[in-house]
Amino acid sequence: MNEARHPHGTSATAPALSEQEKNVIIGGVLLSMLLAALDQTIVAPAMPTIGHALGHADYLPWVVTGYLLTATAMAPLYGKISDVHGRRTTIFAAIVIFLIGSLVSALAPNMLTLIVGRAVQGLGGGGLFALSQTVIGDLVPPRERARYAAWISGTWAVASIAGPLLGGTFAEHLHWSLIFWINIPLGIVALAIINNPLKKLPRVARTHSIDAAGATLLVAATSLLLLALNWGGSTYPWLSPQILGLLACSVVLWALFALRLRHAAEPLISLEVLADPVVRWGTIAIFLVQAANVGLSVYLPVYVQSAHGLTAGGSGMAMLGLLLGTVFGATTSGRAIPRFTHYKRIALIGGVLSLVCLAVLAAVAGRSSLVVLELLTIGVGFGTGMTFPVTTVSVQNAVDQAHLGVATGLLTFLRSLGGALGVAALGAIALGNGLPLGGEGVQAAAAGAASAMPFAYIFIACALAMALSLVVYHLMPERPLRGRAESEIAAVVE
Repeated sequence: MNEARHPHGTSATAPALSEQEKNVIIGGVLLSMLLAALDQTIVAPAMPTIGHALGHADYLPWVVTGYLLTATAMAPLYGKISDVHGRRTTIFAAIVIFLIGSLVSALAPNMLTLIVGRAVQGLGGGGLFALSQTVIGDLVPPRERARYAAWISGTWAVASIAGPLLGGTFAEHLHWSLIFWINIPLGIVALAIINNPLKKLPRVARTHSIDAAGATLLVAATSLLLLALNWGGSTYPWLSPQILGLLACSVVLWALFALRLRHAAEPLISLEVLADPVVRWGTIAIFLVQAANVGLSVYLPVYVQSAHGLTAGGSGMAMLGLLLGTVFGATTSGRAIPRFTHYKRIALIGGVLSLVCLAVLAAVAGRSSLVVLELLTIGVGFGTGMTFPVTTVSVQNAVDQAHLGVATGLLTFLRSLGGALGVAALGAIALGNGLPLGGEGVQAAAAGAASAMPFAYIFIACALAMALSLVVYHLMPERPLRGRAESEIAAVVE
């Protein structure tokens, strides 16, 4: 790593980094990832309270999708921006933008302002996720990279435990705006800690053109699609001119975006990278898994408050099964990948486990005890968590170092897009079946069969997404992992 060269770029020479220095750098960028991860897990338990406080509860899905939309659009750009201006400068900018969005969200007097603030947060948050994975890819080869999945899982473990507890407690006992105010001191601490470690990261300058036109088309096309999913069946009938018009305009913009990818000098999403079958199928698989995972995490608190009568704080506790299951699944998978020749089987086993648990959730919706619910959500989380390290390592292993940032950005892009569309699609199911999303509606809902039916549909939709992901994982080729064999690894399991 003493000298790195890239096409159309310059070489950068830097002293070889020791393992300790690599770990300090990785720890620093994971701290910035924690900032964005905490913000995702802390919001869900407070959503019914926010809907009650600000009104317009039918727009609550946009509190999540507004964030995911802008994070999605920015993810492919951050890799290129960091190549031009350096990882440290770009991460600093992402954190500052994220904190500005947090301030707007905390001061929001109405639902529209909150959604705008969340969208600004996403502009920064999308970079924090993409850059953290890219920096790890810069420092270690794929075979060794798998063990760092435990570090990433540890970051999510802290967010998974602290987020729901803080979100539920703030909403129930203090004020919902604290879930955004808490980002300000955490962000300042993150900036102070990562300042020096990231100076040691070698910088390789590359000349890039940022495809602003492609990004604009992507945001517009996705926004119209999400708006159609949000309004369809609730505000307007599915076959109304308004919904059909939104869908038609979205299709046109997606077509223009596809043309832009073919003709842009340096497109937002590299067709060369996307042509690789591992990258293509891997990104589609993570899209489907994340649609189920994020969508379920958003509507699970609403389910336990509506069907089981829990408070906002109690729903935060109920979320721990799903979130911690995901973390432990990812940790187990990350540690197991270097030990297996056919490591793709880890993702397939996880997908099957998640699918079975989601099917059982749908069958017992409204009739299960909280203990059974927790066990099933732990199974769902563990299964989906097993797929994440396999997908990330497979995609990064499939490309050379020059395309690592582009491939990682594409993976983050499809992952974010899957989450955004998953939340919107499940929101359409919820609102189309009269599911109460505001605080007053949740408190008034009975825990009977009638209120449980929309949740059964939500669980079925998540199960279908996982079933499709299994088909896609089966299609994804499996290539030997690059990198030196680790001495601590036992005999390879065939």
